[in-house]
Amino acid sequence: MTKENFSRHLFEVLVAVSLFCSPAISLFAGIAFAMIFGNPLHHHSKQWSKRLLQYVIVGLGFGMNLHDSLSAGRDGMIFTVVSVIGVLLLGWGVGKLLGISKKSSYLISVGTAICGGSAIAAVSPVIDAEDDDISLSLATIFILNAVALFIFPPMGHFFGMTEHQFGTWAAIAIHDTSSVVGAGMSYGPEALLTATTIKLTRALWIIPVAFASAFLFRSKGKKVTFPWFILFFVIAMVINTYFTIPESVSTQIKVVSHSALSTTMFLIGSTLSLSVIRNTGVKPLIQGILLWIIISAVSLAVIML
Repeated sequence: MTKENFSRHLFEVLVAVSLFCSPAISLFAGIAFAMIFGNPLHHHSKQWSKRLLQYVIVGLGFGMNLHDSLSAGRDGMIFTVVSVIGVLLLGWGVGKLLGISKKSSYLISVGTAICGGSAIAAVSPVIDAEDDDISLSLATIFILNAVALFIFPPMGHFFGMTEHQFGTWAAIAIHDTSSVVGAGMSYGPEALLTATTIKLTRALWIIPVAFASAFLFRSKGKKVTFPWFILFFVIAMVINTYFTIPESVSTQIKVVSHSALSTTMFLIGSTLSLSVIRNTGVKPLIQGILLWIIISAVSLAVIML
């Protein structure tokens, strides 16, 4: 058996095993595999993880109550508005100070302010970003997401945060929806509910920010992709709230969704490589870290008041 065939078979086995692991362990396993063997299905992993995450979010909606979700989203609305606008402005200033290319700086800021890779993917074609700009911003956001998933839950316990407080903090301070859901899930059911709802509220900002980006970068005629999975997530909550679903069915949906999330985390981790890390450069990483520290510290202080 060739090395390529061996790594591919091992990859397939680990994808199956990840169904039975926690999101954090799956992410770590994916990163470790990528560092040791490289990803034999790198392109497919990105496509699968993106689609699977959307299905996971919709599935989690069947375990959530609409009234509770609206309450959680309303409580976090001010955080959402202030953090999105504040991070975009702050990112512009930091990027200019560090001398980072305008598009790379903007993508990192958008990824930090809204929902990580999804926001970057939506905005990059609107501003005609180069592949290097996109890869730099995605790699930076990905590294910080991986760190956040591991350190946020212990920090939440250290500061004695309630599940609601932690869910709000995770939704504001962690970039990608996958990491937000993973962190919320590891902290508790209420944290998961709050984090997911507020995070999806932030994700809606993709639409106005993408249109504003087209104007800022004088990019015309670009089509913005609407995040339809958010609509289906809301529909799932409505069904779960107003219709009687057999407990056995709803339980099975939640189990499948949680398992699929773990697999998604493995796929996301497996797309990281040493070459990508080396190519991120120091300045974009510094910008990403500074924005992340500031939004994490400020939101934590406000939540704990």
